[in-house]
Amino acid sequence: MNWKMIKFYLKLYWLRIILLIIATIIFIIFNIVIINGLKAWKESESYLRQSQLAVAPLNMFMWGVMGIIQGMVYVFMMYWMFYKKGGRGFTQITKKAVKGKELLITWNDVIGMDEAKQESLEVVKLIKDRAELQRIGGRILRGILMLGPPGCGKTYLAKAIATEADIPFIPMSGSEFVEMFVGVGAGRIRSLFKKARQLAELKGGCIIFVDEIDAVGMQRATDSGFGGQTETNTTLNQLLVEMDGLKEKDINIVIIGATNMDENFLDPALLRPGRFDRKIYVDLPGLEDREKLFAYYIKKIKYNEKDIKFDWLAKIAVGYSPADIANIIREATLIAVRHKKDAITMKEVEEARERIELGIKRKVKMSEQEKWQTAYHEAGHAIVTYLLAPSKDVFKASIIPRKETMGVVWTPEKEEVFIKDQKALLNNIKISLGSYAAEKIKFGCTTVGVDMDFQNALGIAHNMAWRWGMGKSGLIGNFHALIRRGFQQPLIAEETKARLDQDIQEILQGCLKEVEELLTKESALLTKFAQELFKKEELNYDEIEAIFKEFNKSHK
Repeated sequence: MNWKMIKFYLKLYWLRIILLIIATIIFIIFNIVIINGLKAWKESESYLRQSQLAVAPLNMFMWGVMGIIQGMVYVFMMYWMFYKKGGRGFTQITKKAVKGKELLITWNDVIGMDEAKQESLEVVKLIKDRAELQRIGGRILRGILMLGPPGCGKTYLAKAIATEADIPFIPMSGSEFVEMFVGVGAGRIRSLFKKARQLAELKGGCIIFVDEIDAVGMQRATDSGFGGQTETNTTLNQLLVEMDGLKEKDINIVIIGATNMDENFLDPALLRPGRFDRKIYVDLPGLEDREKLFAYYIKKIKYNEKDIKFDWLAKIAVGYSPADIANIIREATLIAVRHKKDAITMKEVEEARERIELGIKRKVKMSEQEKWQTAYHEAGHAIVTYLLAPSKDVFKASIIPRKETMGVVWTPEKEEVFIKDQKALLNNIKISLGSYAAEKIKFGCTTVGVDMDFQNALGIAHNMAWRWGMGKSGLIGNFHALIRRGFQQPLIAEETKARLDQDIQEILQGCLKEVEELLTKESALLTKFAQELFKKEELNYDEIEAIFKEFNKSHK
């Protein structure tokens, strides 16, 4: 143990060391008193010894009781002093730092995210070798902000940075700082950075990871009178000061924040240079990355090498995050155990994917009329999707109740879609309205089962007219943004709102008309699909393809 480490522990535990020394002195004095007392007792007259022995049991009992009481008081005081810090426990951070190497997550464990890993690797090099940066007068990065959807590996990447840099890692959550008492969050920020500075002085650096940083870093606002906003503002102010404030010296501390929110949700002062200097965008994995992820997770368990097709799994998992893929494999192992198999196959993986995506089948007994209504409802969705949306696969159709629905058509995307044009948006509206049109054509009336379909169609049509300038009226502008900011009354005239709402109905009515014409024309196909669905209750991909092939329909 070198002098630097001794100095660190003296600075950190000086109060405990003093108390230990005092306790040792008291113990020595107590033993000296006992030894001298025994010596005096032996040298005293015999009648005195006998009289003392007569009252010894009572004295021992009294001393025992007093010892227990004193011990309880001592333990309580030590607990209060060491853990509550004199009554200031609300503001103390009890999280322990983890050594970088103990995390056991390396770059090889972070699948995909090549751009994010490259950005992070530069940060690791700067943390490990500050001399090269300081040689030309540069400064270490203060903070890294990781942005992206949930489950994409932001926390994993932060742990990999700590492992590669091999410095202490303190994981926190944004919600751990904010309490109902004003000032508590700021105190916890101070306590956290105090611990980080001590570790940085001892180990050469420290990483603070704050997950869901939007809980503490959202934009500051005027308090509404209940103190909650004041506490949030105070906590954020303290974080800003600690990250780039008036500190006596520059210490190698890097704070990594992660959030699923848009960066505009965070306070501008937090995003300025000198605080979160670098932003790393962690997005959903592409086709090649998904294939690597399936291989990475499946190879950790027993599987049938001849049966598992990683390229196929990657193709049918468009839009899945790394956490979703890991969850599929985990669920597949549970299904294999349930079926008493020694290894998983494609059947278990596909069943797991279906179970997660669609939900568990519910034991609900529908009447024959309800089954027919549901069959035509789902047939409408399937036919419109197959004939009008070539970018989607009609993977499964079912009239078995799952989750909150009585039936489902599973139509995943064939490949990633980053930008949707007007045609794609209209096709999505037509798919949603396919159920309504099919019920109306067959039964002359519709059911409440179209509720969610109407919500989806109305939402798309609203955005087309109000946000993206796709209405027939020709009105241009993101009017929806003005409403969200509270400017609806002064900036949007009632006539304008009426025209935009009219655009919505024109979009919906136009799509409905096309869908009704399509399903009327393909009435034989609609009847066949509904009959097969009613008879089998579930149709898989091959069975669906066979029905459309029978009617000479191709999925263009």
